[in-house]
Amino acid sequence: MNTYIATFYTHFGAVRFSKTCQVQGVPCKLMPVPRKLSSSCGTCARFQAQAYEHLLCEEVEHVFLLQDGETPQMIYANSQDS
Repeated sequence: MNTYIATFYTHFGAVRFSKTCQVQGVPCKLMPVPRKLSSSCGTCARFQAQAYEHLLCEEVEHVFLLQDGETPQMIYANSQDS
């Protein structure tokens, strides 16, 4: 099981993502974005899953993979950022 942090363009997007996770049985917690990361809205979702791709929606700005003691690694950036 991997641990991820997803950042969002809006707080509404974060809440919607959290509800999607809940429906799919994915443990998810909304929290302030860690200082090492940035976000447009200041709210992120920390969640655990084998994979994250099936949870993506247009509100997701970035997804970071968390690994013990390491800096979070960005593994997804929304194409809207280009």
